[in-house]
This record gives sequence, structure tokens and C-alpha cells, in this order.
Amino acid sequence: MRHDARQSGPAAPGEARPTRGEVPPEGGVNRRVVVVGPVHPFRGGIAHFTTSLANAAAKIHSVEVLSFRRLFPKILYPGGSDQDPSRLPIGLECPAEYALDSLDPRTWWAAAMRIAARPPDLVVVPWWTTFLAPSLGWLARLVRRRGVPVVFLVHNVLPHERRLLDRGLARWALGGGDGYVALGPAEKSRLMDLLPRAKVVAVCPHPMYRVFAAGRIGRADARRRLGLPLGEPLLLFFGFVRPYKGVDSLLDAIKLLHDRGRAPYLLVAGEVWNGEARLLHRIESLGIQGRVRVDNRYIPNEEVGTYFSAADAFVAPYTAGTQSGSLKIALAFSLPAVVTDTIAPPEGFPEGRGRVVRAGDASALAQAIAEMTVPSGASAAWADSPPGDDGWSDLVATLVDVADRVRATDRTGMSR
Repeated sequence: MRHDARQSGPAAPGEARPTRGEVPPEGGVNRRVVVVGPVHPFRGGIAHFTTSLANAAAKIHSVEVLSFRRLFPKILYPGGSDQDPSRLPIGLECPAEYALDSLDPRTWWAAAMRIAARPPDLVVVPWWTTFLAPSLGWLARLVRRRGVPVVFLVHNVLPHERRLLDRGLARWALGGGDGYVALGPAEKSRLMDLLPRAKVVAVCPHPMYRVFAAGRIGRADARRRLGLPLGEPLLLFFGFVRPYKGVDSLLDAIKLLHDRGRAPYLLVAGEVWNGEARLLHRIESLGIQGRVRVDNRYIPNEEVGTYFSAADAFVAPYTAGTQSGSLKIALAFSLPAVVTDTIAPPEGFPEGRGRVVRAGDASALAQAIAEMTVPSGASAAWADSPPGDDGWSDLVATLVDVADRVRATDRTGMSR
């Protein structure tokens, strides 16, 4: 299946087409870049990330996206669907071809041959799940053998909820790359532990999602739309509810604050992957059902702004992982945030807007929540997004720099 997200006719990797990147900025160099990964109609953080990255790269370079026609088989997907129900998807501003099937090796070969037919300057391959090790690992190797630099963009080296074969699968798949960009120093360390001979490795922080901040509305209006209390401090957890995200620890913290008469109202917004009944039973057993609401569904793009506009503070109590896309949305809304040390941004928080606590420590989490949640409206001074770049252009520049370093390494006669 081919699709041009700009509705100007089909295109595929390996076929020339001008994009917004025809005129690079002063001092810039226009490159041909293929970004491999899911975009709309797939849903979730990886699809949002891949789309945002491709759009940022297309401001400078000639970019094409090679996406999936099937990402996960339905029987293995823990959520309701991997398709995005949003009426307003994040628009892709460059051509895309939906050619890869994670379960069909013929599509891996065909896609690699199309890329190699007119080699780009760089192929970017996101890495976040070992389920895709066969497809992404073979694609990387097939393209690399034809002299095209392959840079893996590493969200997480190993899955947050690990299985027996994960380490071996990750080592084999990532071993097909020439260079690597990790989204944080912790992931770089894990990568170097897995691939100690990797030569070209860089770190670039996860960028912010300003695209959702365009949906900001007044706090009172947002709460009315969502049927939330108007005058109480409101704490937001946002995203898929999975065991590693520490919601149990968060509920324990709310219980501690409730017993002290200081509990904010907690809104858990996102699809529950490990059983809503168990979560609701735990809330009831703690006696905090009057302080917690669970919206068990995937929140479409057009509603994201309403949820973040309603909140006084954001919380990410993860017990594993190294970064959070939801945190990057919160930062774009300038919400004060409470996070654990597993995902604390290495660049830190703007002054006074964040607290970092030890993962799994409900008491420390409760204290930080009490400090960061204030009566509704008191955080109005943080209503505007923080100034400066959102980080996407830095990520694009880092990927290109890694590819250039790979070529320089090749010219010295050293093996990749």
C-alpha cells in the first residue's frame, strides 16, 4: 500500500520526490532520509514520535517514511486495537509507504531492495520492542550491505516487561546498525553493555510534544467538559496503564495523603492493559474511590489538550523505563511534574516545576505530590509553554551527525 500524506501522489523509498526540505537553511545540507516506523493510522507514543521526527526532518531534508501495513498481530496486542481512533491525527508532512509486515519476510526484502535501488544518505530505524527484532534486524542488515548508513534510534534497549529471549533478540537486531542514538544516558549505558564494540553512539533527549499544546483550553472549561471537580487540586496520570508504570505505588501515595486529609483528586487517563477490574478493586480496597477516577480508554488526539488543561500537576511514578512521552506532553503544557528517578529527564526541570523521587517509594511520592499540587488556578503563571525549541531539530541534527561519523569511519578503512 502506498500513501502520500500530503495528497500529492504516491511515492516510495528509492523514488525521487521534492519535499519541504528542498531549500535547506543557511549552512545546512539537504540529505535524503528514510525513516522506518509506524505512523498514522497506528496509535500511541511510537507513532506520534515517528511522525514528529519525520516532520522535523522534512523541514531541512528530503524525507520519506517506510511504515507498516501490519505492526502486531491482533492476538498478541494487549490493548483494544493498534489503530488510532483520533479524528485529528498528527499530519505527516512527507511521503509514506505502508510496505512492511512484521510477520512477512518477503516484505522486509522488498522494502530493502526499494531503498537500495536509489540509496538515501541515511536510514533511521526506531527500536523499542524485541517483537520486531526479525523484521527490523533483517531490514537493517539488507540495507547496510548495500552501503547505506543505518542508525538505530533507541527508545529502550530492552522491553520494560522482559522475557527470556529479549536480550539475545535485541543484541542481534541492534547489531545490524552502523550507529545509534539513545534517548538518554541510561539507555546508552544499556546499549554499550549489550554491544560493547559499538563505535558511533550518541545521546539526545526525548523532545517535547508541542503539537498537543495547541489544544490548550481554560482549566475550568476543561474540567466542565470532563465532569471533574472545579475547586480541588487535580493530579493527572496519562497513558497506557501497564505494571511498570507504577500506578499501584501512586495509589498507595494517594492513600497516605487521604489519611492526612491532603489527597488531591487523581485522574488516571489511558487504556488499562493489565485488567481494569483489578485496578478498581485496589482503589476500593484502599478506600480512596472518592479521590480517584479512571478513564479506561485510549485518549484520541483531539482530547489530549483537554486532559492536560484540566490538571494542576502531572505524575509519572514509573518503576522501569527511561523516558516518558506523556511527560514531554506535560512539559509542553508547563505542568509541574512528579516523576521517579527511572525517567527523570537528564536535562532537568525548569526551576520549581519538577520533583524526582525514588521509584517504588510511596511515602516520598506522596510528599512530592503534596508539594506540587496546589489549589486549582494557583499554577496559572505556568500556563504558557516554555520558550525555546522543542528538541526535534536537535534530534534530527544528531541522527545526521551520527551518519556522517559512520561515513568518516568507513573512509579510514575501519570496519563498521
